[in-house]
Amino acid sequence: MIKKAFLLGFLLFVIQDNFAQIIRTELPDSISYWKKTNKVGLDISQITFVNWSAGGNNSISGLINGQFIRNYKRTNILWDNELIVRYGINKQEGQDVRKTDDQIQLNSTFGYKRDTISNWYYAGKFNFNTQFANGYAYPNTDLAISKPFAPAYIFLGIGAEYSRKDLNLNVYISPLTNKTTLVFDQRLANQGAFGVDKAVYDINGDLIREGKNTRTEVGVLITNQWKKEVYQNIILEHRISLYTDYINNFGNIDVDWQLQLAMVVNKYVKANIGTHILYDDDIKSKEEENGVQVTKGPKVQLKQLLGVGIVYAF
Repeated sequence: MIKKAFLLGFLLFVIQDNFAQIIRTELPDSISYWKKTNKVGLDISQITFVNWSAGGNNSISGLINGQFIRNYKRTNILWDNELIVRYGINKQEGQDVRKTDDQIQLNSTFGYKRDTISNWYYAGKFNFNTQFANGYAYPNTDLAISKPFAPAYIFLGIGAEYSRKDLNLNVYISPLTNKTTLVFDQRLANQGAFGVDKAVYDINGDLIREGKNTRTEVGVLITNQWKKEVYQNIILEHRISLYTDYINNFGNIDVDWQLQLAMVVNKYVKANIGTHILYDDDIKSKEEENGVQVTKGPKVQLKQLLGVGIVYAF
């Protein structure tokens, strides 16, 4: 059921261009209600030392990212779709290549309002998150601490959305959202990674029952997105998602907050400064102690980004 929901959502996202093209072909004088935006970018940073008295390691980093938006708006109907992909690596002298960023995110919100004046919509939201490649607690690269679909997160719910396209602002409130956590790697599932039920062993250490590959929660989801040109050619974008489960520790809030400042040099060159803060009580931190990977408690996760690169929109 979960796989079918994801495949259906992804299929709907992919065929929208073709559907809109068919409409324009058959009705050449009609108005298209679809608006699309495609952006791909590449950020590169590099540093080299030659006879540098203060010392240092040569390094090079690269980050490729893409954002593909398909929005439909007609009278009382609103359908917003967004696919975000990111993958970054870093190579330092004396070290193997390491992953610095990894994200696949699909968002889809369908809204209906009873009149053309109000900015409030009855809305349903679908969100999917996972990654491209294995993640490690460096320098240990023997055992992955995350993999594609381990974890993956699916949010599916109904609620209300306040949308102002003229202000690039929307707020979504759902009192009924299903959150499904997928861990499709049995070793990680047996450890109870990302909140799934871990494996059960007898007193001799023999496996009695393998860990579960899924975890289902039902709770409250609130999201907010805002984008504004705060100064000429300087754009601030804020995204936040807050979720709490009704049954398991209600009031303990999962936080996903992104803040990005984009400085436009010209049509193709941009500089980006951003932060990404995550907190999920089900995600346990892992550290390397005396060559052994040790599981710790949940912690606030912080990622800071600074990059200059090229962006192509089409």
